[in-house]
Amino acid sequence: MSGVSVDVKFCKYIFRTTIFVLAFLLHTNSFAQERITLEDGSVLNVFIVKSLATEVGPKPLIILMGGGPGNISISRDTSRWLGSEFADRGWFVAVPVSPNNRAFRGAENNQKIVYLIDELKKRDDVRSDKVLLAGISNGGISAFEIARRGPEDFLGVVAVPALTTSAFDNRTLRDFPIYLRIGGNDELGWAERFEEVVGALREAGVVLDAAIIDSAPHMFRMHWPSLDAWLQRYANL
Repeated sequence: MSGVSVDVKFCKYIFRTTIFVLAFLLHTNSFAQERITLEDGSVLNVFIVKSLATEVGPKPLIILMGGGPGNISISRDTSRWLGSEFADRGWFVAVPVSPNNRAFRGAENNQKIVYLIDELKKRDDVRSDKVLLAGISNGGISAFEIARRGPEDFLGVVAVPALTTSAFDNRTLRDFPIYLRIGGNDELGWAERFEEVVGALREAGVVLDAAIIDSAPHMFRMHWPSLDAWLQRYANL
């Protein structure tokens, strides 16, 4: 009996190891941390994620902003978690680190993202057309702020999650595509504000795809079937 037990445990170990190796091999992405000098002379730390498996040539750019303060550890984790999944789908992913632990909120931080985009578009492997903004929590709110300042430069916003209200002038986002998801069990109470956020965006004329993720917390796994469909429609991917 002891021999059978050892064999079963060994088989389970081999199975788990195989799954881990396969998962690693499926994400054939390159990760790099760069210091990028902006037009205003400041320097941003940026995590860059590129797929090694997609076709050669310039890729569409996504600026992905992490939650909370947007510090280096959060941005690193965001690049490896959500950034790698966007890279697998053919995006050139840039996850900037907040210069002041305020995510990228406020006019000065908003402008740094605009400068960052200008620098990244100078690269041969980045397309020069419109950019996708995406963010988690404070990063999602940052994405809304940046989009309001110049929606014509962006494909849309993926906010997973984010908040906005009618106190902000969202009218510049008329006909602008937004993908919004909030967890049903959000620990910060954001699910209770879902209707308020949706109402503010619809009042502004946003092209909105919004939903509550049942039983999900503030941070949740991406529901890729719905997001892939949204990307196909609004970003041609």
